[in-house]
Amino acid sequence: MYEFISGKISQTTPAYVILENQGIGYFINISLFTFEALKDKEEATLFIHEHIREDAHALYGFNDTRERDLFELLISVSGIGANTARMMLSSLSPDELHIAISTENVNQIKSVKGIGLKTAQRVIVELKDKIGKASETQNLHLPEDNTKVEEALSALVMLGFSKGPSQKAVNKILKDKPGSKVEEIIKQALKML
Repeated sequence: MYEFISGKISQTTPAYVILENQGIGYFINISLFTFEALKDKEEATLFIHEHIREDAHALYGFNDTRERDLFELLISVSGIGANTARMMLSSLSPDELHIAISTENVNQIKSVKGIGLKTAQRVIVELKDKIGKASETQNLHLPEDNTKVEEALSALVMLGFSKGPSQKAVNKILKDKPGSKVEEIIKQALKML
């Protein structure tokens, strides 16, 4: 089992990276979150999950152990394979996914391509307690007032915008200006969408 691989980045795409270590090029599947962290770097250390199936041995790499731990929790859920877990971590940041599971936000999890209602519910049921325990040891900041987020999102959806892009816009606005009022969030989101 590999813990991490360090080396020179030979090639990077949003889906994979090739790390060269002592003359060997490792093909490592990555999430968009990790891809963003690797931009403009010549060397990297990726924390590895080795996924072994009958027909393939695949490496999945993560910028930090927290993202890898979340990935491993996701693939422990019935019906979620490694590629689906990677898609979830590409659509939502580890923090967003963590919050969505711990607050039982089915709609946010369901907004990931390939995740239906039953799968989203299963993720929450199977991981809520495990995520809850994990959050006690991590410095994860939940939004101060989740009703602001929900009100802004429902207003944007009622105006005809898709939930996924609206959620990202609202999250970005609250990240930049945490004390924003609902009206300010909606106005800013309308400019971004």
